[in-house]
Amino acid sequence: MIVDIDEMGPVAAKSYPGRQLVCARSQQQDGGAPWRATQEADYGRRGKGYVFGAFVATSGTAFTACYDRRTTANFVDFLVQVEAWVPAEAESVYAIMDNLSAHRGADALLFSARYPRWRFVFQPTYAPYLNLIEPWWKTLRSLALKGRRFETWEEVREAIVAATQYWNAHRHPFVWGRRRRRQPRRRAGIAQVANVA
Repeated sequence: MIVDIDEMGPVAAKSYPGRQLVCARSQQQDGGAPWRATQEADYGRRGKGYVFGAFVATSGTAFTACYDRRTTANFVDFLVQVEAWVPAEAESVYAIMDNLSAHRGADALLFSARYPRWRFVFQPTYAPYLNLIEPWWKTLRSLALKGRRFETWEEVREAIVAATQYWNAHRHPFVWGRRRRRQPRRRAGIAQVANVA
């Protein structure tokens, strides 16, 4: 079994912009088009932390845990939780990770000695796209944070837990890459001007 492991953060308790469209009163009266909502400036940070995540791309299942700091002790605690989360019938677990110093610490090596089915695979430097949890973080941010205002780090934790539960209830296998839309080919030498036939 291949498990992609990474950390997201720091995630702050603040306002996160959304994509909700609203109409201004003058535009509604004039019949004008809707305009994009803007958010009030939010300069205060009211707490922050890190989200540790494990993602199985073949099934789409995800596991997250929130910590106040990104330390080796928290990382090993997260690995112990992931060990309990991974099915017992998996004979070997390959953990894809980046080269963060917490991932290579003595405690992480002791974890791999304690649980012999775990193998750590470190991705090359400057190649985050090889860890498939990276694009999933965007989905988690959209589900948990987008368009919301958080007053405390505890509210952020609750939103992350709820978003992970929602994802696991509606999960699907991850497909690497995205569908590319076909662009119409332009003929050489002819400029295209909008609204001109």
